[in-house]
Amino acid sequence: MTDPENGSEQADGCLQPFVCPLNQVRAGTSVRIKQLTAPPEVTHRLREMGFCEEQKIKLLSQSTNIICQVCNVRLGISSQLASKIMVELVAPARVA
Repeated sequence: MTDPENGSEQADGCLQPFVCPLNQVRAGTSVRIKQLTAPPEVTHRLREMGFCEEQKIKLLSQSTNIICQVCNVRLGISSQLASKIMVELVAPARVA
């Protein structure tokens, strides 16, 4: 995938420089949820499952379904539903 500003490929898989849908993030990437764009009843259920704004999650696997680690629990959602979860990359922790 390419960065729209300079045409270079981004390592994280996001098409946008700051926020992108969860289904565009590569497996192994840690992200922070910024916005849920699903209908209200679906958004409510996502929040019940732990997919809340500002929650840090890790994308473990991406194939037919998306497997994420949320609050130390592995959850699977469809790629279509993952497209409604807007995320930003979490910078890796630096070791001093």
